[in-house]
Amino acid sequence: MVEGITLALEVLADKNLSFEAAKKEAVSMIISSLQGQDRIAQRCQNMALAVRQFALLAPDAPKDVWDQIWASLVLDELRLPALSGSAAHGVHGEAELF
Repeated sequence: MVEGITLALEVLADKNLSFEAAKKEAVSMIISSLQGQDRIAQRCQNMALAVRQFALLAPDAPKDVWDQIWASLVLDELRLPALSGSAAHGVHGEAELF
């Protein structure tokens, strides 16, 4: 995330771009960086939940129970706006590619 924001600041300082073009590109870069950070946080939360569920299983639990826990890991920040730093603040009009 820090790298993306640093690059956005470099774009803003670029004298070869108009202010409007630099601002538009920098905003896009910052939004992408924040979305990436949201995804990392979501995945870490999901993995922590899975590990806690695995810890509760008996060592001889059926394989399908273990598989169900893995299958329950989802990327909800795209579906639930409350889990996304950018989705919670409205749509910027571009397709979500992540």
